[in-house]
Amino acid sequence: MPATVIKSYDAKLDIKKRITLRNVRYEYYHVEEFGDGRIVLEPRELTKPFQVSANTLKVMDSSIKNLKKGRASTPIDLSAYEDIE
Repeated sequence: MPATVIKSYDAKLDIKKRITLRNVRYEYYHVEEFGDGRIVLEPRELTKPFQVSANTLKVMDSSIKNLKKGRASTPIDLSAYEDIE
């Protein structure tokens, strides 16, 4: 089933060869340009990848070194939290 046209308008390139899209729903688009002049925009939802800070990595490395040297606390009993949902 073909997609329904929601908006149709003409756009003109500005001095810097940019086109302004009106009232768009997304901030990011994937662009495909074809040899016949067609340009297809597909909306994208970008997310930042999970990143661990340099300081956190440093603390984790230090903790692992201490664990390997036997400098660690006694195990913590977490059995009281097993049935919590």
